[in-house]
Amino acid sequence: MTMPNEQDRPPGAHPDNTGGNLNPNADAAAEAAELRASVAAAEARALESRDLYMRALAELDNVRKRASRDVEQAHKYAVDRFANDLVGVKDSLELGLIAAGDVETLKAGTDATLKLLKKAFEKAGVIELDPLGEPFNPELHEAMAMQPSAEHVPDSVTQVVQKGYQLNGRLLRPARVIVARAP
Repeated sequence: MTMPNEQDRPPGAHPDNTGGNLNPNADAAAEAAELRASVAAAEARALESRDLYMRALAELDNVRKRASRDVEQAHKYAVDRFANDLVGVKDSLELGLIAAGDVETLKAGTDATLKLLKKAFEKAGVIELDPLGEPFNPELHEAMAMQPSAEHVPDSVTQVVQKGYQLNGRLLRPARVIVARAP
């Protein structure tokens, strides 16, 4: 086996380097260029991600503002239809006051006004609770007194002092009642 002499080595090759790159500076330069390209690509992706994030954040803020505005409008005008129906009731009451001279006319006007009010309540989802004869229900009724009674079933409503009301299934005011008890 013969030792290679310096003349057999390519120019720029180190004696310990057998078959490597002739120029170590070229390797470093290529590696640096590759790293710069990789960093540039990562920066571009980061900028794109930041842009998408900022757009999503702006869109979320717009949705929040829009929802807040919609809720505010809903609260502000929630009773719009109900108020329109009540305007007719007020008109009817005013006409009743003008015609107050005749008792029959006043009674007829009051009945008409009550019908308008009931219709407005129905449209708005207000239900009247008139529990006469029904079993006492503490979720819907407020017992004002208990009265001994032989004719009524114990714990049933014998008299309604004040009617109750529900709005779309939620209690507005409990019916105030007198409840039967065993004699």
